Amino acid sequence: MTQQAEDRWADGLIARRAAEPGEMTTGPQEGEEPQDAAFEPIGGPYVGTVRGRLDALRELVGLSRTRLDAQALAEAGRVLDEASARQRLSARHTVVAIAGATGSGKSTLFNSLARSQISDTGLRRPTTGAPIACSWTDGAAGLLDRLGIPGRLRRRPLDGAPGDLEGLVLVDLPDLDSAVVSHRHAADRVLALVDAIVWVVDPEKYADAVLHERYLRPLAGHAEVSFVVLNQVDRLPGDAADQVLDDLRRLLDEDGMALGEHGEPGASVLALSALTGQGVGELREQLGRFVRERGAAARRLAADVDAAAAELRPLYVADGHPGLGERARRDFGDRLATAVGASAAGEAAEREWRRNAQRACGTPWLRLWRWYDRIRVPAVQRPRSGSKAEEQVTARQHVEQAVRTVAGEAAAGLPAPWAQAVREAAVRGAEGLPEALDELAVREELERGTSPRPPWWPAAVLAQMVMTGIQVVGGLWLVGQIVGVLPPGLIVPALVMLGGIVGGPLIEWACAVAARGPGRRYGQEAERRLREAAAACGRAKVLDPVAAELLRYREVREQYAAVAGTGVLTQG
Repeated sequence: MTQQAEDRWADGLIARRAAEPGEMTTGPQEGEEPQDAAFEPIGGPYVGTVRGRLDALRELVGLSRTRLDAQALAEAGRVLDEASARQRLSARHTVVAIAGATGSGKSTLFNSLARSQISDTGLRRPTTGAPIACSWTDGAAGLLDRLGIPGRLRRRPLDGAPGDLEGLVLVDLPDLDSAVVSHRHAADRVLALVDAIVWVVDPEKYADAVLHERYLRPLAGHAEVSFVVLNQVDRLPGDAADQVLDDLRRLLDEDGMALGEHGEPGASVLALSALTGQGVGELREQLGRFVRERGAAARRLAADVDAAAAELRPLYVADGHPGLGERARRDFGDRLATAVGASAAGEAAEREWRRNAQRACGTPWLRLWRWYDRIRVPAVQRPRSGSKAEEQVTARQHVEQAVRTVAGEAAAGLPAPWAQAVREAAVRGAEGLPEALDELAVREELERGTSPRPPWWPAAVLAQMVMTGIQVVGGLWLVGQIVGVLPPGLIVPALVMLGGIVGGPLIEWACAVAARGPGRRYGQEAERRLREAAAACGRAKVLDPVAAELLRYREVREQYAAVAGTGVLTQG
């Protein structure tokens, strides 16, 4: 090609019509490409299921930003960005990339479909260094700009008439296994943006591990927008082409790529020779029908959403049924009650009730002795400070163990990020919980105050006073007889005094027996109040934040189910 012709290629032209192989005529300059009257954005096709899944994916990403790192959401964000970008561009055009390994003949196939010598072919490797595009109709400038294909690499077919390929934008990619890294990166970048892909393989490299492991297997979910072409069948003798084609189908099946056979959706697989034209007409016909359906962009997007959902699945789908059951809540309350000493407080309240009953209904002489005993040995009644500190440490350990246990039960089976969020919520809520429980115990004790007295206590006190009076009368009677003031007769005063002495303890014992039931109920009521107060404190500080995290997880799981599609979540 002359220097003048080369200058014409580099002048920023967008669309060109090929006059003949090797010589092109120029089209409109960049910025002046005619927009067809039928140009429309793709916003229309993004309806129904695809639109709902996109909205769910957008909501899912928004709900997950504070729980998942940016790297985990990167692919989902890319899908959303590309969906938005593609939606603003032409719905009339379908961008199809031709991809293949070195020497597969993809550039020859590209030229054969365009019926023009657009892409260079030859023995030099790599032959294609940058993506080259051929558009059959106007209005594709925005799509090509998105692919990053400069104006000098945009072409039009030789005959200029759209024919059966109206709306097709065909892109010839650099070799997928090129020795030049930048060529591979350019191919990968365009593959992520096109609406459909024609995979070109040859009889020597159709089973190449790089092609299958790096491209076909990861993109198996994109079967409905994929064409797999076995090229160069003219080099195979006899029925060898059918054998190679059958083996290629077997490999594609192992890759997980559904094949569109017997009217089922999936990839189209066919054999052809781009050099001789054998089978090219069939591919051209299939591409024409594919483009006229105008559903490739939406199907490609649905496949991208499927891939993003599969990548996100471990982050949203639980192995079991995580949550806080009634048993877990009850056990947590019991552990906090143990930490706060609810049982001990109930027993202390019961002892206090019975002790008050004993004090109120006991004999005056015994009450006097107990009072003397308290003032005589006061140190015995004081708790040792070391024991109190040890009890506080033990209570704190009980609280920490209770929080760890309930957090572990709530997070069991959750995906790692959400399990971590649940544990962190429990730990944050547990800060200050031991101190709050201590204050709660003190407040409950102060509110309980002195144990109430039953109605029969005054009668018991009066009876003790009577017994004491009888003892005094009997004693004075005996003294009077001894000193001779009263006439002798020891039996009657002795019996009176003995009745007072025996009646006092008897009344005290009867009152103690009668106080057992009310005392027990009083202690149980004190224990119940402290248990409920401790459970309420733990619920407000720990269980409610944990429940909020679990509710957030259920919300994102529901959004993920909408993204993945109906019936995808089989567990969790």
